[in-house]
Amino acid sequence: MTLAIAPLGEGDIDTICVLAREIWRRHYPPIIGTAQTEYMLAQRYTPDVIREEIARDDFWWDTLAEDGAYVAFASSFRLTPGRAIKLDKLYVHPERQRRGYGAALIEHTCERARRLGCDRVVLAVNKRNDGAIAAYRKLGFDVAEAVVKDIGGGFVMDDYIMEKSLPSAAAGGEGRE
Repeated sequence: MTLAIAPLGEGDIDTICVLAREIWRRHYPPIIGTAQTEYMLAQRYTPDVIREEIARDDFWWDTLAEDGAYVAFASSFRLTPGRAIKLDKLYVHPERQRRGYGAALIEHTCERARRLGCDRVVLAVNKRNDGAIAAYRKLGFDVAEAVVKDIGGGFVMDDYIMEKSLPSAAAGGEGRE
């Protein structure tokens, strides 16, 4: 088996949108309901939204392929101001979980953060997403705060903000890596 982490290319945006829909529809309805799941997919996983994000100098989309097929992805961006990167999305196909793919994408993001001189990686996770919270704790993240954010459409995100310190971060780096 061959694993590869690579930047998301323009030609693979539709494939990632399909993967996101499959993952979300299998995972999130018991946590946030079907209506909010569909609302958030429409907000975050359209080709136009992803194109805008990958065009930015401070936003990255990474894919993880197993034998050439995408099975996981992550996106992150540099927080301004500050010396942190936000891991905005991290998803692994349910049939490929517990193989270290999420951990590999997190480590890839942490390495990027270190290269850019950041001293931490932060993320938001739904308070009821117990499996993800446990995985993030295992990978060195701690809960920093609890937040409730109105996302429109009558929906809220009820999340923990988790952080992982990167003590070996060096000063420097701006924008693209």
